[in-house]
Amino acid sequence: MEEQLVVLHGSTFFVSDGRGDVENIGDPNGFFVRDMRHLSAWQLVVGGMPTRPLSTRNLDRDHARMFLTIGWARIGYDAGVTICRDRQVTDRLQEDLTVENYTGQPQRMAIELHYDADFADLFEVKDRQPKKGVCRVHVGRDAVCLRYDRDGFSRSTLISFSRVPASLDGHRAVFDVELATGGSWQLLVEVRCEGDGIGLAPGAAEGRVRGRYPSQPVRPAGRRPRLETEMEALRNTYDQSLVDLDALRFRPFEEVPWTPPAAGLPWFMALFGRDSLITSYQALPFDPTLAAASLQSLALLQARDVDDYRDAQPGKILHELRCGEMARFREAPQSPYYGTHDATSLFLVLLDEYERWTGDLELVRRLEPAARAAIGWIERFGDPDGDGYLEYQARSPQGLVNHYWKDSWNSVMFADGTLAEPPIATCDVQGYAYDARMRAARLARLAWADEPLATRLEADAEELRCRFNRDFWCEERGHYALALDGRKRRVDSMTSNVGQLLWTGIVDEERAAEAVRRLMAPDMFSGWGVRTMSSSDHGYNPIGYHNGTVWPHDSGLVAEGCRRYGFRDEASRLSWALIEAAAFFGHRLPEAFTGFSRDDNPFPVEYPTASRPQAWAAGAPLLALRTLLGLDVVDGELRVHRRGGGVAARRQRPAGQRGSQGGATSAIRRGPPEDDVTLNRSCLPAPRRGERTQAQRVGPGLPGRMSCFSATHTLR
Repeated sequence: MEEQLVVLHGSTFFVSDGRGDVENIGDPNGFFVRDMRHLSAWQLVVGGMPTRPLSTRNLDRDHARMFLTIGWARIGYDAGVTICRDRQVTDRLQEDLTVENYTGQPQRMAIELHYDADFADLFEVKDRQPKKGVCRVHVGRDAVCLRYDRDGFSRSTLISFSRVPASLDGHRAVFDVELATGGSWQLLVEVRCEGDGIGLAPGAAEGRVRGRYPSQPVRPAGRRPRLETEMEALRNTYDQSLVDLDALRFRPFEEVPWTPPAAGLPWFMALFGRDSLITSYQALPFDPTLAAASLQSLALLQARDVDDYRDAQPGKILHELRCGEMARFREAPQSPYYGTHDATSLFLVLLDEYERWTGDLELVRRLEPAARAAIGWIERFGDPDGDGYLEYQARSPQGLVNHYWKDSWNSVMFADGTLAEPPIATCDVQGYAYDARMRAARLARLAWADEPLATRLEADAEELRCRFNRDFWCEERGHYALALDGRKRRVDSMTSNVGQLLWTGIVDEERAAEAVRRLMAPDMFSGWGVRTMSSSDHGYNPIGYHNGTVWPHDSGLVAEGCRRYGFRDEASRLSWALIEAAAFFGHRLPEAFTGFSRDDNPFPVEYPTASRPQAWAAGAPLLALRTLLGLDVVDGELRVHRRGGGVAARRQRPAGQRGSQGGATSAIRRGPPEDDVTLNRSCLPAPRRGERTQAQRVGPGLPGRMSCFSATHTLR
């Protein structure tokens, strides 16, 4: 797979080859701004030939440098001309070009920049369609404007040059360059993009900000926990995860400064409900500002009305928000689209978890209307037949078939490979709904002073748990069903969704051990993570998007589920497998990798079109670190659980102040946000069979409240 150069700034990004070029041949490369491609061709030509790459590096997420030479360089011939191409993406694209002559004699050459803009909507990049608007070109003395118009919708790409070209038209700028011996030549090229949907999702936030959600910034990230370890792979992966999450943050609205994470590059550089919620959960101990931004952004766009084209219902949390041409003209429903049956429950899960880690009751109270609306959706619209389970069936003719995290069309199969018919109630969606009720009950008591609501939610959750364990258990196969289909039959394939049930807490204690055993069996655990589907089931495909691949975020949630039920060896094994896998991908986990066994392949194989960086893949190592260290919060105190002796925790305090450490767990009260935070981890042992330590059970989830602490693990 040819290595691509990616430079990004929020939802603005440039994908090119290693030379920095984009050739207009149909690849998903180019310069993208808010769901449209503003440059579909961008090629540097020197002396009539494309350049030859020497070395290319990212200096930062939004900055890259390419060292090139002339294209006719070859063995036995010293080219003598070097080209430095420096690229930076902010709210615009800037490219600095420096050409230097080391040939020992003067050189004359033509330097050309070829460009084009197809203004393809991101959905059109995936599936080419004829454009319905009109493209125009305006050529000036030292600038060219490429413009697209359609029925009041417009986008434009303005390319300007620091030197006046010898020749300039709608597709090419030519410079006649004379280089003295030892001389150099510089050019600055700037690309600015303007038009509808840039800077603001059109109409999405209209009338919703003022008076409902104050336009105030979330708390800046500041100093994050610092990881100190002898294990280079762990340290590099941790650092890369934080860098990638920073790179993916973007600002969906002009009215408010919230910066939630985009889902992933290149296809998903937009606001996704499920992705931003799970990513924020993963990152909470290390950067709670992601959660604050995601919760407020999603509450702002919470559905108010029924709209079948967008699968919207009152109280529902969105699936996807797009700002491009197709969303504007309702040729795609993502304006926003609400085809997700799990994001609304996950919104409540994250809101509760956020309060546990931060103690920010102000935000919890400000989002009370959104939380109550989410509860209302779960209790009414989410369960259309009133059987107590959340089941989905697409109403939008252009919407997704499946509305859970495995949202590909064929992800709900019976063990024999038969596709399930809707309406479908997947097991993990029921687990999320259980957890959401339990957590919302806690917030109702703590923040909203509503004891009747809390009591009712807890009773409903318990009734759901009992019914679920009866209806979803496949006795003959020894595991929970993936789903109930439209005829209330158990969809009996074995999938990773069972592990996410452990994370939610809906699993009966007496069945937890069997669930963990099945998840860690060779047909499910590849050695790098948990397969999305058992290799023994008929629908298994090791390179199928959701039917046999390994998704790092999925395996991370499974590991947390194992820890919740006391299976710390299995949790450690899964978590450490993800850290080891990351080392093969430059410490940047891809969206998914194939289900091939580690016993047969000494390295994980990347899924063909995996996003990288991708938000919840970047968050997976952070959750794995929480799992490995056993971080929990009880009554506002952070606890680091000891595994087999040798885990200690202490508050990083100023000199002269006493801390607490020792014992099976060490508790540290939540400290002020300006304190420094250090994570020390001197050794991460491989799990040893038969050395199980009962994990601490804390309420409906694995809650915690972030403190300033150091945790040291020593193998004994």
